[in-house]
Amino acid sequence: MKSNPKPTTAIDAPPLAYRTGQAAWRRLGSLGALLLAALGGFLATPSYAQEIPTSPSFVDDFKSFDRARWYVSDGWNNGSHQNCTWSKGMVELSNNVLSLGFEKQTLKDRDYVCGEIQTKQRFGYGTYEARLKTDTGSGLNAAFFTYIGPGDKQPWDEIDFEVLTKDTSKVQVNAYIAGKGKNEKLVDVPGGTENAFNDYAFVWQKDSLRWYVNGQLVNTITDPAKLPSHAQKIFFSFWGSDTMKGWMGAFADPGRKLSLQIERVAFTALGEPCQFPESLACSVK
Repeated sequence: MKSNPKPTTAIDAPPLAYRTGQAAWRRLGSLGALLLAALGGFLATPSYAQEIPTSPSFVDDFKSFDRARWYVSDGWNNGSHQNCTWSKGMVELSNNVLSLGFEKQTLKDRDYVCGEIQTKQRFGYGTYEARLKTDTGSGLNAAFFTYIGPGDKQPWDEIDFEVLTKDTSKVQVNAYIAGKGKNEKLVDVPGGTENAFNDYAFVWQKDSLRWYVNGQLVNTITDPAKLPSHAQKIFFSFWGSDTMKGWMGAFADPGRKLSLQIERVAFTALGEPCQFPESLACSVK
């Protein structure tokens, strides 16, 4: 623990002007991701010819909360499968770690509140990385993923890391293309997702999609029919379900506030140099 810890500060949601619609549906059986953020302008990366436009490379180590980059979901839920309401109060910054919380607290028509952030910009081919630590608990989902869909007037494409915290020894990787999934795979996380920060990354290229855990390749897709083809927003979310027992486990009140902690997130556009020494983009092309 660092000396002179900074006080934990809740992140206020941006003004309603950032919202482009009401809460949109997202896939049943996984994350709620509604896409109500302002559409980020696409800036093509000049150093590499790409068929998918992308916003520029970035690294965010959460020394502060970048409101130009992140939109905080607040005041809705993603459907009957979700037992919590997104709340800006569940997004907190402390000691260079951003935490998304899950806690018993009545808001709207739900008995629990939960946290989600998403980028305002969309990103294309490149290396996506996040350094995360989860909590434990059945019936909960802690996720790092990219998504675009009908809420943004685009086909539904998605690339996932999802920790179903009923079993923190594994993480589920998956991809959805034009709304079609069935690409999921459970992979091991040595030491568990809750005992230390772990590095999760995927490399998205025109002809392949590869997932990595702590620098180790854990899954590859090369079938063109199973590869996303639309620029996507980056999401982090932590939510629960009373109904999705077969996938997430039976939900039980954890009796305390739980959290998904994010220490760093980065996107390195295809062809760009790596941005920090530990980046997967330094060693994997």
